[in-house]
Amino acid sequence: MNFTPNDLQNLSFKKGMMGYNEDMVNDVLDKVIEDYSEYIRQNMELKDKVEIVNQGLQQYKSIERSLQDSLVVAQKTGEEVKKNAYDKAETIIKEAQLKAQNIIGEAQEEVNKIKREYMDIKNKIKVFRSKCESLIYSQLDLFKQFTDD
Repeated sequence: MNFTPNDLQNLSFKKGMMGYNEDMVNDVLDKVIEDYSEYIRQNMELKDKVEIVNQGLQQYKSIERSLQDSLVVAQKTGEEVKKNAYDKAETIIKEAQLKAQNIIGEAQEEVNKIKREYMDIKNKIKVFRSKCESLIYSQLDLFKQFTDD
């Protein structure tokens, strides 16, 4: 860099007989043009860098959006899996309760059947006992008649 803004502001040209010294003015203009060209080149480089950075930023924003969308999808999927698991567990519990009720009902029917059989056998034993008793008494009566005669 040839001149600072302060240098340019404080620059003064010497006057000769015919006005300002042309070589001095041309030399200053050449340096100003050189500096201005350098600023333009640097400005273009910086604009290119800014464009590259903006493109990278857009890519990262796109990736961020994709990640956020993926996260939302994963969260929804997780909630659905959890809900399905709870629903399935609830279905399994209801089926187990129904099976348990059926088993208890069948067991109760079996108990009732055994009770009926027991009562039936008990009654048959009573009948058999009565018949035996009756037979014994009749035989005893016969025996008494036989011994009495």
